Amino acid sequence: MTTHSPQPVRPGYGLTVADAMDPCDYQIADDSTVDQANDVLRGADIEYLLVRDHDGRCEGLVTRTGLHPFLASSWYTERTAISATSHQRGPFAWPTMGLALAAFAMRIKHLAVWPVVDEDGYILGVLTAARATGLLAVTPIP
Repeated sequence: MTTHSPQPVRPGYGLTVADAMDPCDYQIADDSTVDQANDVLRGADIEYLLVRDHDGRCEGLVTRTGLHPFLASSWYTERTAISATSHQRGPFAWPTMGLALAAFAMRIKHLAVWPVVDEDGYILGVLTAARATGLLAVTPIP
């Protein structure tokens, strides 16, 4: 007689990134300047902007903290394109990715926010570490 030990039950089993992602209302083109990005960040009182390339695909994510070195001099803010800054770039999450896997990847990469893209690289939304962790913590175990 063969005995099978039960498979470990994982929290969040079956949840995907699509279950936890939020829309992202604020985006900026990669050829926009640091000054323009800073204006949007301050005006909207947000911490990050998704960056899209000339085709509309996700190019990355820029944060207020990432812009600090460029904001020290007005020359940099007026002439430096976002694409020339050091900011979070791919790979990105996709909606069918398991939420537990995405949360694990975010912990390893020290990401608070991770862009979610479709198979062609277009922005669908964002996954925040807080939302992923919170959803995994309250999901009933099947």
